[in-house]
Amino acid sequence: MGESTRTTEEAAQQCDCAVAQIVKSLIFEGGETGRLYLFLVSGSRQLNLAKASALVGEPLKRADPRRIREETGFAIGGVSPLAQPDTVRRYADRSLLAFDTVWAAAGAHDAVFSAEPAALLAAAKAESADIV
Repeated sequence: MGESTRTTEEAAQQCDCAVAQIVKSLIFEGGETGRLYLFLVSGSRQLNLAKASALVGEPLKRADPRRIREETGFAIGGVSPLAQPDTVRRYADRSLLAFDTVWAAAGAHDAVFSAEPAALLAAAKAESADIV
């Protein structure tokens, strides 16, 4: 993009779209199993940790950025919903499906891609859920 897309506001400005059309890729760690979970959330919404914890069946905590980079290959601010290891379970905010197009991180702090939401969820192998 030539400019940072690290925050939802920066990404929306670069993509000339609404903040709600930006897909945040949030990675949390299971408090009991240590498993990583990826939550795809609209840029205008907040992940509801209680709903997300209930969905995965264990308490969640923010994953360490170093661990995220080591296990997914992506640094925070550029975590792509695609090419995630099979060990990372994936869920998506169902409100993303209301848009014709959304934009998600493409693996770097200044790279994004656009997609039709249902196609993105299918490619990311993400389950649509009420997580906001």
